[in-house]
Amino acid sequence: MKSATVALAGLLAVLTTSCSSDTAASGKLGAATAEDDAAWPFAVEEVDTFDAPWAMAFLPDSDDLLVTERTGALHLRDGETGERVEVTGTPDVVDAGQGGLGDVLPGPTYDDDGTVYLTWAERGDDGVGAAVGRAQLVTGEDEASLEGLEVIWRQTPKTSGDGHFGHRLAFSPDGEHLFVSSGDRQLMDPAQDTGNTLGTIVRLTPDGQPAPGNPLADEGGVSAEIWSWGHRNPLGLEFAPDGTLWSSEMGPQGGDELNLVEEGANYGWPEVSDGSHYGGEEIPDHADGDGYAGPARSWNPSISPSSLMVYGGDLFADWEGDAFLGALSGEALVRVDLDGDTAGEAEVYDMGERIRAVEEGPDGAIWLLEDEGAGRLLRLTPA
Repeated sequence: MKSATVALAGLLAVLTTSCSSDTAASGKLGAATAEDDAAWPFAVEEVDTFDAPWAMAFLPDSDDLLVTERTGALHLRDGETGERVEVTGTPDVVDAGQGGLGDVLPGPTYDDDGTVYLTWAERGDDGVGAAVGRAQLVTGEDEASLEGLEVIWRQTPKTSGDGHFGHRLAFSPDGEHLFVSSGDRQLMDPAQDTGNTLGTIVRLTPDGQPAPGNPLADEGGVSAEIWSWGHRNPLGLEFAPDGTLWSSEMGPQGGDELNLVEEGANYGWPEVSDGSHYGGEEIPDHADGDGYAGPARSWNPSISPSSLMVYGGDLFADWEGDAFLGALSGEALVRVDLDGDTAGEAEVYDMGERIRAVEEGPDGAIWLLEDEGAGRLLRLTPA
């Protein structure tokens, strides 16, 4: 990919000590700021505000936008008028810590049947865990609803605590496989145990069954769902235009990662990491020949990556195929130059607020959601 023409001083310099907690806001990246407009290749337009938003997705062939709020609300925003309605029929969610209503994604058959997919934190007999459901989005004049909502996948096992759910969604380009990221629930060791789905990325059929041909299919049970493991808290999951699958992942104290997700790969958590434990205990770094898949890029100190988008539009022609990460503690938009399976240089844009979600609009504009303060929905276009 071509590098952007702007040169940003202080790349990845950290102004304060950072923490990779999803809920912490310490640690900020040194980069171009709003006061330094000449360094920004984009203009920023505020178009709406939400209450603790978590994810967004444009409906196919439309400017209409679905936005989830962690508290459990789902909004449908009209792309022409800016008016929005709250979608009824959403699931009951556990709104605590990092839990709540999570990702939203139109299914590959949306144009035919209106199917959308959602993730959320749910309570069960043994604690809390992530769930994936699908339903038909039905719209009318000034109203919208989810009809026939069914749970198609559950994180296994449910545990105590309210952190590291992961629960990002991505469909393969052919629409045949649904990938779901599953965090380690802050338990660490289960990420190396393929008898559960904590700390994994799973590959399913669109109806939530283990996809045929998965690397551990012969083991049966939930192991047959697993595509890769050894993950900590993968909060971004996206296919690039060339068909490669990428994930952004929160490390511990440092060691945030951008990973090329490959079949049957073990990404090492908690045995290896480029960061360290919050108490200061060291973790062996990723190293060649250690048997684990190393990150394509890592950050130490942390940026707290919350989301991932791989750009496929032509509005920002120099950025086609590049990765964009929202940063929480870093309060930034981070661009990483991708070339096939290689992650190259990064640029950081200091947005001054926690960036929860990044999405590409139908016209190639880049859309951002802030999850604190005003909870603004922002649209970026070439300056």
